[in-house]
Amino acid sequence: MRGVLRRAADGLFPGGTNEHGLLPALLVLLTFVTGVVDAVSYLGLNHVFVANMTGNVVFLGFALVGGANLSAWASLLALGTFMAGAWSVGRLARRVPRAGRLFVLVTAAHTVLVVAALPVALPVALSVGHRSTAAQAVLIALLGCGMGLQNAVVRRLAVPDLTTTVLTLTVTGLAADAPGAATVRRVVSFAAMFTGALCGAALYLGAGTVAALVPVLVLLTAVTAAARS
Repeated sequence: MRGVLRRAADGLFPGGTNEHGLLPALLVLLTFVTGVVDAVSYLGLNHVFVANMTGNVVFLGFALVGGANLSAWASLLALGTFMAGAWSVGRLARRVPRAGRLFVLVTAAHTVLVVAALPVALPVALSVGHRSTAAQAVLIALLGCGMGLQNAVVRRLAVPDLTTTVLTLTVTGLAADAPGAATVRRVVSFAAMFTGALCGAALYLGAGTVAALVPVLVLLTAVTAAARS
């Protein structure tokens, strides 16, 4: 497995320029996770994103002037919990200066948050109102905090063109820059998030929130294990 991941990571840096070990391949998997989680949150949690904070800022503005099917509280909660997750990484980084170790700890914590979200999303939760405001708020908070953790630690790793949660600069680079070594990473990052969103939406619409979150849990567990070994 490590050999496959290493070859994939090296392929993202043509010409033997990969200095990040397995990380590039693991970040592609996390980009896929982002697509899945944002599909679940937008389609099932009051049309809010838990990873894309630009979208939430815009949605908050729309909601405050009466935009249909948008929720100011959901956008604010997603922003707040995302920031809480990012803040936690900033504090933890002072005690864990090694970037690799920090990545393992933060990804493990993200995994735990998804585990905590699953019972809230189980069909039995319908008995207390799966679509109730309280249930939605818990899911937004758990998933938003997890994506804040992910975004903050990936920012510290600073692997070029693999931010895992934001594609605006990636798309800009694809359009504005001449083809080069970065093109591969940008295309793969774009494809990973698109595929994650596609799969997340298909799973959510076809089988519900739990079905969509299970692959997220599997991938986060795999990333944690691979980064630790």
